[in-house]
Amino acid sequence: MTKTPVADPAPARPDAAASGRGRAPAFALLATVQFTLILAMSVLNVVMPAIEGEFGLSRASLALLGASYAMSFSGLLLLGGRLADLYGARRTLLQGTAVFGAASLAAALAPGLWTLLAARFVQGAGAALAVPAAMALVSVVHPEPDRHARAMAFWGGLAASGGTAGMVISGIVASWDSWRLAFALPIAVAAVTLATAGRLLPAGPAPRGGGRLDVWGAVLVTAGIAALSYGLVEAPDQGWTAPAPLVTIIGGLVLLIAFGLVEARVPQPLLPLSFLASPRRAVALVAVFLGSAGITTIFFMLALYFQQVRGYSALETSAVFVPFGLTLVLVGGLGAGPLIGRFGPRPVLVGGLAAAAVGLAVLSTLGTDSPYPGRMLAGLLIFPAGAVLVFAGSTVAATTDVPPGQAGLAGSVVNTALEAGPAVGLAVLVTLAAGRTSRSLTHGTGQLAAQTAGYGFAFAVAAVAFAVAAVAALLLLRPTRVRHDG
Repeated sequence: MTKTPVADPAPARPDAAASGRGRAPAFALLATVQFTLILAMSVLNVVMPAIEGEFGLSRASLALLGASYAMSFSGLLLLGGRLADLYGARRTLLQGTAVFGAASLAAALAPGLWTLLAARFVQGAGAALAVPAAMALVSVVHPEPDRHARAMAFWGGLAASGGTAGMVISGIVASWDSWRLAFALPIAVAAVTLATAGRLLPAGPAPRGGGRLDVWGAVLVTAGIAALSYGLVEAPDQGWTAPAPLVTIIGGLVLLIAFGLVEARVPQPLLPLSFLASPRRAVALVAVFLGSAGITTIFFMLALYFQQVRGYSALETSAVFVPFGLTLVLVGGLGAGPLIGRFGPRPVLVGGLAAAAVGLAVLSTLGTDSPYPGRMLAGLLIFPAGAVLVFAGSTVAATTDVPPGQAGLAGSVVNTALEAGPAVGLAVLVTLAAGRTSRSLTHGTGQLAAQTAGYGFAFAVAAVAFAVAAVAALLLLRPTRVRHDG
């Protein structure tokens, strides 16, 4: 009889702030920071028309503004993780939060497009420093295997619920007097974090003395991800063969290939390639990628569907996603942790991928007059229940057995996969949807019906991808269970 391996995170240095009754407020603060940093990415989505009207923006400027936070965030995550490992997680978290808060205030007061764009870029940069540092601190607050697994399961759900909350808050703000109020929560959370972190948070894993920063690797990966993200954002609108997206996509890929070559040769790489060699970690990262791509696609396409096809207002469209968000919170907060504690990450991840595939398959059947309380609502309940299990299971799988000196690296890699999903996945699915819409129009289908057919086709393709990933996870992941102390 074979022995079932035990998922066991490497022990972290004990800290007084992470013991006893200090655990709860420390983890609550870290979770609030993570939730807010993810929320900030989507908080402008529904208020974009108001910004467009105030500043007189072109469509290209709107696209750049929409992508600015994600571009700097995703491009700098690996650097943020390395800085947390080299110089201390709490220190890096405080520095990142300070940058994020200052940029949020600048965005709220922005007199024009370029100030707002710069503020959003800097906001994303601050988040890139804070997010991997916060995840590294979780392993100090909850170093025991069972507590760590439950904490990571909850943490995985924060990514999904934060993005949903951003959409809902954006819709609420759209009904108020000013889009600038969208930055009130990020400013408040940054201020509270800076005021209380020194008292509530542990210092984190001991900094890796004598380590050197891989400067060339940091430059190459940051520039490569930023260029690739920009090209993928522009490609669906301008066309994949248009000069601007084509050059930036090719340039981004070349820079990332150069980054891989540099990492294979330098003695202290930003991203040790061996870190990605584990099949468990590779499957987990693909699952994170798919989960974030799926959620972003649903938000993007159904927001357009309900407003352009069904005639909903911005506030009504945001209300449509409330059950979606509540499902994420309830399943992520109450169900994911206990399920992983009992069964381990593998069945939770596989089941989540399968459920998400079913939810997308249901959404693929939408029509121009599909009743919301029927199949639409069913899909918007089934998919998030599966997606939050995907995030929980994959986060636990990806961060298990990580040495304390690489805790920041683990957080940065997971969040890079989280950010790559919307950039790559949405670009591909939007292109597929546009192609199906064009073909439907050439066959005499009306505009709204053709547009709806495009969305349904994109959801169907995404459902197949999730189903394939579920089978791959079932075949490639070994069964593990979380060790319970005592």
